[in-house]
Amino acid sequence: MTVLVATDLDRTLIYSAAAAGRPPGELVAVEHLDGRAISYMTAAGLQLLAELAARHVVVPVTTRTPEQLARVRLPGAPPRYAVAANGGAILVDGTPDADWAERVRAVVAAAAPVEEAFAVLEAACHPGTAKPSRTAAGLFCYRVVDRALLPPEALPGLAAWAGPAGWVVSLQGRKLYVVPRELTKSAAVAEVASRAGTTTTLAAGDSLLDIDLLAAADLGVRPGHGEIHDSGWAAPHVSALTSAGIAAGEEILRWFAARAAEAGAGPPSAAGRIVLPTSGFRPVP
Repeated sequence: MTVLVATDLDRTLIYSAAAAGRPPGELVAVEHLDGRAISYMTAAGLQLLAELAARHVVVPVTTRTPEQLARVRLPGAPPRYAVAANGGAILVDGTPDADWAERVRAVVAAAAPVEEAFAVLEAACHPGTAKPSRTAAGLFCYRVVDRALLPPEALPGLAAWAGPAGWVVSLQGRKLYVVPRELTKSAAVAEVASRAGTTTTLAAGDSLLDIDLLAAADLGVRPGHGEIHDSGWAAPHVSALTSAGIAAGEEILRWFAARAAEAGAGPPSAAGRIVLPTSGFRPVP
């Protein structure tokens, strides 16, 4: 079987200094902005990722825009495929696929316009508690916030607007997102799997925007931190690690390597997923 490894990046594989849980001096910088290191992995994690990419189709899957993703330098050759803008962009050898972009815009046209989402997000956050809202790839909006100063009514108010408008809300670290419901990572990963000819998909993520990715995968894993961990969401085929911070990033890569190596020996289940052993990891009931 050919395995596709679809993995979220921020707070799943790569971490800011604040989120890592280890001193930056013990880590390897994988992203710089204005000459300053802002994202890290461990040296062991980089080696694990390089070995994984040499054997399988590894696809970074992120809510970052293509421009933000381009700042991240992972080991080995650049990936053939990457998914950015929460599924709004499929990058092929670093170039956004125009056909996929057109298909996405047709799908999200049923939701309230992005200009309305921007205005609602602006109104939900008091000016002194957050940086200005931004529109990403013309598809969704986000705002960097101080969680401690975020008004208590902000998230419920956004959620009340989002449901009827065809949007979803996600607070990931310091970023507050409003994203069209039909703009999903899983749809883009399914397209990549079709193009790459893979037969088994493994996935990892930590945020509410990763739930559809995990739910659609043959097997998934999430760290012991993040929105999914806090929400209590679970699925029988998704393993929940107890490790948090950058240590979870290493464990996720070991999980990927073990599950990918075993994929060829596992018969399909009645539901179509591959039945693989999960010894050493705690599955979600």
